[in-house]
Amino acid sequence: MRWRTAIAFVLPALALYSVFIVYPLVSALADSFWTWEGTARTGFAGLDNFRSLFTQFPLNRQLRTAFWHTVIFFVGTMIVQNTFGLLIAVLLSERRFGKRFLQAAYALPYLIGALVVGYLWNLLLSPEFGPVNKAMSDVGLGSLTRAWLGDPSTALPVVILINAWHYIGFPILLFGAALAGLPQEYGDASRVDGANAWQRFRLITLPLLTPAIGLVSILTFISCFNAFELVYALSGTQGNQPTGPGGATDLLGLIFYRVAFQEGGENAIGQSSAIAALMFVLIFGVAVLANRYFRRREALLT
Repeated sequence: MRWRTAIAFVLPALALYSVFIVYPLVSALADSFWTWEGTARTGFAGLDNFRSLFTQFPLNRQLRTAFWHTVIFFVGTMIVQNTFGLLIAVLLSERRFGKRFLQAAYALPYLIGALVVGYLWNLLLSPEFGPVNKAMSDVGLGSLTRAWLGDPSTALPVVILINAWHYIGFPILLFGAALAGLPQEYGDASRVDGANAWQRFRLITLPLLTPAIGLVSILTFISCFNAFELVYALSGTQGNQPTGPGGATDLLGLIFYRVAFQEGGENAIGQSSAIAALMFVLIFGVAVLANRYFRRREALLT
């Protein structure tokens, strides 16, 4: 009877997961092994679609550039997001008043869709009428104003900062919950031994936060390597809008979109499915390895 009740509760979620997650993954993997003319299969391609990603110019160069941009995007986001997220969480954990309000305020951007956030920041950073450049001019920093999203030297760093700002609420909440669950006796014992605040944080608090840091890092990696909406809203699919950065913000998600809907030609489905399959293998593989690494680090604490 218990098993029937459990299955009755699990089946709806399993059905939705299978339809919207498992089936698209399997379908994309299957489509990557065929050649296409529009939406019609024309023959079995084997690994030819995958081979073309690394040999067909200019797709091979764009894909390589997008991969390294995505790596930089992830590393930059993780450094900014985790560092400031942990700092804010530690400061909030020591507050008695206004803690809940500040946590909600920091988490608010995380609840807004990436497309909305991207379009809002596109307006804020507009070189013609954006309030950011206007505010800098008003305080005497007019020489530093620029088309932040149109300059190839600043486009990717600005996108990284916006992405970190958008998602910083998640690590703040997660780190805050982890800090609240730390045993108080460890800190009390370290104070008795004469450890200062920095030593207590570095030698006690930070190692005990390994599970939370690992979870945030893995989820940040998955999010960054799947990123599309935010960059699309900020610089378009090719970064060549009138104020675009000319490909400086190309990520793997943008390459997939362009091949599937703009530049893929007759075999767009085959090549874009191959890109999707490679992205899945990369994300899944790194996530599994990272999870094992953090589990081992966590086991050393016990």
